[in-house]
Amino acid sequence: MPADRFDELVGEALDLVPAELAAAMDNVVVLVEPCHPDEPDLLGLYEGVALTERTADYAGELPDRITVYRDAVLDFCEDEEQVVDEVAITVVHEIAHHFGISEEKLHELGWG
Repeated sequence: MPADRFDELVGEALDLVPAELAAAMDNVVVLVEPCHPDEPDLLGLYEGVALTERTADYAGELPDRITVYRDAVLDFCEDEEQVVDEVAITVVHEIAHHFGISEEKLHELGWG
């Protein structure tokens, strides 16, 4: 799958986020990278301070980062339909971390 098509899928997954949740996302950027340098099988990663952890001292910080790892997702999936589904799952999963939802809770909810 070409990189630009994969980027489109990430954009489409972001479009699936309900407007009220998208509006509540604060100081976060979504990126696509080929793979994580230390964990090549990692599909996505949230790096930052979850909304639930921010205090009054949170100001002037660089944006939180949600990264979707293209090569890992493509290696994990067997066809384009599965890629579409996995990109959406990964994007939702990482956005949930931005909102303070733990890995354990995501697995309980079926977004693991």
